[in-house]
Amino acid sequence: MKFARRALVAAGLGGGAFLLMAVGASAQEAAAANEFTVEAAASQWRFLAAALAIGIGSIAPALGIGWIGGKAMEALGRNPEAAGAVQTNMILTVAFAEAIGIYALVVAILIGFVF
Repeated sequence: MKFARRALVAAGLGGGAFLLMAVGASAQEAAAANEFTVEAAASQWRFLAAALAIGIGSIAPALGIGWIGGKAMEALGRNPEAAGAVQTNMILTVAFAEAIGIYALVVAILIGFVF
């Protein structure tokens, strides 16, 4: 459970960093226009949506990876001879969970820079 909390905190910090970067970029856009326009306001909301997409979208994979790692360590503690099979299955399952987090990252990038 401790690993899952750490992964959750890391995901939240990553989303927060993306939010700060995005808001800074949109503030530069507004300063370049030298006025507050509707487009600048829409740009800020777009970057907030992208930050929320990556922040919320990475919570489940972070918890899943933490849970997978914890259960793999329990299995290795009970049966150390099965280390090869447990490790192979753990790595494969973590890769699937990580793919979901990558989907959230792609959606956040699309929201922030394309739409």
